[in-house]
Amino acid sequence: MANDKKLVAEITDMEKDFPQWYTDVVKKAELADYSSLKGCMIIKPYGYAIWELLQRQLDDRFKETGHENVYMPMFIPESLLQKEKDHVEGFAPEVAWVTQGGENELPERICVRPTSETLFCDHYSHVIQSYRDLPKLYNQWCSVVRWEKTTRPFLRTTEFLWQEGHTAHATAEESQTETIKMLNVYSDFCKDVLAIPVIKGEKTEKERFAGAKNTYTIESLMHDGKALQSGTSHNFGDGFARAFGIQYTDKNNELQYVHQTSWGVSTRLMGAIIMVHGDNSGLKLPPAIAPIQVVIVPIAMHKEGVIEKAEELTARLKSVARVKADLTDKTPGWKFSEYEMKGVPIRLEVGPKDIEQNQVVLVRRDTGEKQVVSMDGLEETIPALLQEIQTNLYEKALKNLQENTYPATNMEEFEDILDNTPGFVKAMWCGNRACEDEIKELTGATSRCIPFEQEEISDTCVCCGEKAKYMLYWGRAY
Repeated sequence: MANDKKLVAEITDMEKDFPQWYTDVVKKAELADYSSLKGCMIIKPYGYAIWELLQRQLDDRFKETGHENVYMPMFIPESLLQKEKDHVEGFAPEVAWVTQGGENELPERICVRPTSETLFCDHYSHVIQSYRDLPKLYNQWCSVVRWEKTTRPFLRTTEFLWQEGHTAHATAEESQTETIKMLNVYSDFCKDVLAIPVIKGEKTEKERFAGAKNTYTIESLMHDGKALQSGTSHNFGDGFARAFGIQYTDKNNELQYVHQTSWGVSTRLMGAIIMVHGDNSGLKLPPAIAPIQVVIVPIAMHKEGVIEKAEELTARLKSVARVKADLTDKTPGWKFSEYEMKGVPIRLEVGPKDIEQNQVVLVRRDTGEKQVVSMDGLEETIPALLQEIQTNLYEKALKNLQENTYPATNMEEFEDILDNTPGFVKAMWCGNRACEDEIKELTGATSRCIPFEQEEISDTCVCCGEKAKYMLYWGRAY
C-alpha cells in the first residue's frame, strides 16, 4: 500500500507551481504526451475520448441551429491567401509554408491552413449566385497549424484540433444575429456541459480578429487567476465578400455582396477544463464530458462473488451512465488514486461485507464525500448524483469567478490586484489604443472584452484619467 499514492505524489502542488501542476496532470491523467516535433502533442485515448464527447455535444447544438458540416483542404495557395490583405498580415508570423513537393520546388508557395476563411470565401464565390442560395451555414471540424513560439499542451500548440463555422448571409442584420447567436451557443455549452462560467463581450479593435468588423468572445477564469479566451465569434460584414467577389442577385434582380461570419473553439477548452476544475489529486471532470462517469472498484477480488457482483452492477448501470469495472490486479488504493487523477465523477467500492449488506460505498470526486448507499435503486441514484455533481462544479467555478473579479479606479489599484490577488480586473477605459497599450506594457494585462453588461466603476479612464467610454474586463492571460 506504500506506493498506492505514488501517482498523486508525483503531481506538483498547484499553489507552488501552477504551470508545472498543469503539465503533470496532462501527463499523469494520460490526456496527452509530447511528440518528437517540438510544439506538437499526441492526444492519448483518454484525452481524445473527452474531446469526442465535447465535440459530439457541441456538434449537436450546431445542427440544431441549422448548420451543416463540410471539409475544406488543409492547403491554401499563396495567391488565394493574398486576396484579403488584413487577414494575411494578421497571420503572417504564424504561417507554415510548403515550398517543395516531392523533389520539385513548387511554382507557388502553399500555406498550411492557420484558419480557413479564404478557402470558404473562394468556395462561396462559386456556389452563391442568388438570394435563394442564402444563407450558407457551414461548419468544419479539422486541425490547423500556427507556428507558435511558446507552446503548452492543449493551450497553445503548433497543430491543434478545432471547429470553424463559416456562414454567408443576405444582409448585415442577419450576419450580426448569427454572430451573437453562435457566441451564445458557446456560452451555454460552457455552462451546461463544461460547467465553466464565462464573461461575454466584444473585443477591442486591437484584439479584433484580422479582417473582422466585430469580434466577440467568451472569457473564462482559471484557478491561478489568469484569463483564457475560450471561444470567439466574428462578424466580417462584407469585407471578405468584396475581396473575393462573393455576390448574389437579390429579389429585385440587383447584385449584392454577402455578409459573413466566422466562429470557433478548439482543444484549448480541454485546458480550461483542467485549470478550472482540477485540484492536487488531478482532474475533476464534469459528468457531461467524463468518458467514465462511474468506476466500480471491487475490494478483495479473490473472495467469492466479488468480481461477479462488480460485473452485475456494471451491466445494470450501463443504461444510465458510462460505467467501468476495474478488474485488474492493481491494489484498491492504486485504483482510487488513478481514477481520482482521471477525474472520474463517482467511484463505487464493493466488497464481501457490502455484498452481504446489499450496499456499496460511493465516493464523489468533486467533494471527496463518502457515503454508503443501497444497491437497490442505483439506476435512479446515480443519474441524480451525476447531475448534482455537474451543478456543483459549475457553482464552485462561478463562485471563484465572482470572488476573483475586482474593480479598480486607478493604476495603483489595478497593479495591486494583479500582483497580489490575481483575477479579472474591471476598470473603465477611454477607448484610446494608447491607454490599452500602456496598460499592457505596465502590467502585462490585456483587455479581455467589453462586456455586454456594462457597469460604471467610475467616470474616468483607469489609465489616463480622461472621460471613460466603456467598462472593460482586463487580465493576464494564457
